[in-house]
Amino acid sequence: MMPCTQGFFGSGSPNAGVFENNSHFDNWIPRVTTTNGAALAAISLDQLPNNQWATVLDVLRPEETESRELVLRLTEIGFVPGEAVRIVANGVPGREPLAVRLGHTTFALRRHEASFIRVMPGAAQHG
Repeated sequence: MMPCTQGFFGSGSPNAGVFENNSHFDNWIPRVTTTNGAALAAISLDQLPNNQWATVLDVLRPEETESRELVLRLTEIGFVPGEAVRIVANGVPGREPLAVRLGHTTFALRRHEASFIRVMPGAAQHG
């Protein structure tokens, strides 16, 4: 994965400042402790197990122009911090595309596209 300068949502994002000093996103693993003491870690959407709800934390802002346009499209269709999301199904063969539920809409995303979306497993609200 390419190094990212910061999350798509900039300084107001919960991930602001994570990418300073040319660090890679893969090195960033925030942890949240649940009420029963179990630790959860943020993952990319393509790593989320099927039918598990998660909350969107941020969308990566890659260096390449083509990928930046893709990320802009993802945010325009609703992949923004706080949204509940889950993978409904995987295509066959090769487990692509992913059927991704966002709110009351289902989208087909390639794994490459879903890898730009950072989520925290266990969405607070979904419907």
